[in-house]
Amino acid sequence: MPALRIHAGPHARQHLREHGLRPQDVAVIPGAAGGPKGLALNPLDRFLFGHWLPTSGHVVHLLGASIGAWRLACACLPDADAALARLADDYIHERYEGPVTSTAATHVSRVFARRLAEHFHGREAELLSHPRYRLHVFTSRGCHPLLRRQSRWATPLGYLGAFATNAVSRRAMGHWLERVVFSDPRDPFPLPLHDFRSRQVPLNAGNLRESVLASCSIPFWLDAVHDIPGGPPGAYWDGGITDYHLHLDYRRPQAPGLVLYPHFQKAVVPGWLDKGLKWRHRATSFLDQTVVLAPDPSWVARLPGGKLPDRTDFPRFGTDLAARVQAWSAAVDASRQLADEFAEWCAWPPQRQAAELQPL
Repeated sequence: MPALRIHAGPHARQHLREHGLRPQDVAVIPGAAGGPKGLALNPLDRFLFGHWLPTSGHVVHLLGASIGAWRLACACLPDADAALARLADDYIHERYEGPVTSTAATHVSRVFARRLAEHFHGREAELLSHPRYRLHVFTSRGCHPLLRRQSRWATPLGYLGAFATNAVSRRAMGHWLERVVFSDPRDPFPLPLHDFRSRQVPLNAGNLRESVLASCSIPFWLDAVHDIPGGPPGAYWDGGITDYHLHLDYRRPQAPGLVLYPHFQKAVVPGWLDKGLKWRHRATSFLDQTVVLAPDPSWVARLPGGKLPDRTDFPRFGTDLAARVQAWSAAVDASRQLADEFAEWCAWPPQRQAAELQPL
C-alpha cells in the first residue's frame, strides 16, 4: 500500500510540472507542532536533512513549533541523520514518574529540559553557525495580565479567555497571546508575519535551549518558561498555541523558492485552538507555493492502534513503558516507507512527478 501523498498549491504544481522538485528549489521547511506525531516523520527527516538537501548549497530557512522546533534544531547539527535518529530514540524511550496524566508538569519540564541539554549543551554555537540552515523557533507568549506569569488560577482563566476569543477571531486572540519567534539573525526572516500579533528576537547560544523548551511546553502538561534571555519578559508556552501547523504567508513574492512541508496530515491548521474549527483547516493562498508531504490516511490505519503516535498513548499505555516503546518503534520503522517513496518520486522526470500531485 502506498504510504505517501504529495499535495501542492497551484504555483508549486506549475513549478513541478516544469522543473520537478530539486533540493535547490527549497527555500523554507516548516516543522509543525503535534507531539509524538512527529515521530512518523523521522525517517523522512533523516533522508531530507541527512542525504537529499546536502546536495545543494543555498540557504534554507527552518521554521519550527513545538516538536517541529526540536526536529529542526537537530537538523542543524553537523550529522543531521544521527541527531534525528537520536531524537526519535530518546522520545520513544522517555519515561516519567507515574502516568503522565498524573505527573506534575514541573517534573515533565525538568525531564525534557535535561533531554535538551543532552542534545544541545555545548553545541549551541555549532548548531547556530550551520553554513546553510537558518533556524527560527516559534513560541507563544502570554500578553494578557492573566497569562503574563504562570499561575494555578489565572492561567486556566487566561486560556479560557483565549479559547473563547479565538472562536470569534484568530487575530483577536492576540490580546491574550502573541507569537514570539527566536530567529537566526544572519539573514532577514523570510516571510511577513502580518497575520497575527508577532515579535522577533535574535536566536543565540544564550537562549537556544530555553526557546526550544518553551516552544515544546504544552500548557498544563509542562510549565511555562519565564523571561527567556533577549525576549520580552513573561511566560512562554508551546509555539503550537499560536502556530499549530505554521499556516503562514509563504507566497514570498520578494524571493523565489518553494516551501517543502513534511507533515503528518494534509490540512495545515493555523493554531492549536483551531483544531475543532474545521472551517479554518482549508488551504488559503498563503500555501500557493507549498508542497506538503503527508502520510496516506489508509496507510496510517495500518499502523499500531490504527493511528500515528500521539499524546493519547500516554494514558492509553499508562506505566506500561515497554508496550508504548513497541508501538512507537513499529510506527517509526513503518514510516521508512515515506522516505523511500519520496526518494523514488524525486528521481522521476517532472511530468511524472506532477502527475502524482494532489491539491491542498
